[in-house]
Amino acid sequence: MAEVVMPLIGETNELKLLLIDDHPLFCDAMAMTVGEIFDAPMIRTASTLNEALLQVTRSLPDLIVLDLNLPDVDGVDGLIRLRGAAPDAKIVVVSSISDNRVTSSVLDAGAVGFVPKGSPRDELVRAFQIVADGEIYTPEDFVVPQGDCLAQEHHSIVEKLTSLTPQQSVILNLICEGKLNKQIAYDLSIAETTVKAHLTAIMRKLGVQNRTQAVLLAKKVSYASLSGEG
Repeated sequence: MAEVVMPLIGETNELKLLLIDDHPLFCDAMAMTVGEIFDAPMIRTASTLNEALLQVTRSLPDLIVLDLNLPDVDGVDGLIRLRGAAPDAKIVVVSSISDNRVTSSVLDAGAVGFVPKGSPRDELVRAFQIVADGEIYTPEDFVVPQGDCLAQEHHSIVEKLTSLTPQQSVILNLICEGKLNKQIAYDLSIAETTVKAHLTAIMRKLGVQNRTQAVLLAKKVSYASLSGEG
């Protein structure tokens, strides 16, 4: 099988790949497959978003393969935060839930591809080849939503969320976990007044009046909501 040639970022000739999935067997299988597709890539793995973000600060990857549903985040929030931390990396999303709403939302949030879990190996190879060629990969059955009010609402929310800075995205995630300003300040080692300033900016960008409305808005693009489980 011919190797996929991925245009690399930076001066190195070695593709740096980060796999983010909390299922070890799937992560191992994906690492094995990707290792056969690309020419000797440097593969790192993470089982949570926080672990992935820590790895990104140490070494920026060229390609990220991201599972939407992680222990510490779900939906497009993890994708948005990764985009902020590694803006030049290509991000391919994998998910066990494949429908137009999920695919459309991750593409709106900046992913370059969406691959359903369980796709045949040949389809996975095709997906990476398309991404390597600088194009967007979507499943063959994907249809761009037209006149779907719910899809339009999700698109609008994703646009607002992507306008947040990486720090604001982190704070919004902590707010969604139910943490108070004092706890957030402690977790992030910043002043409580700084948290309040960020919260004000978050609410302004999201077009909401209080933190409860901000949480409700963010949860509309959670994994459960996107997949129709919520």
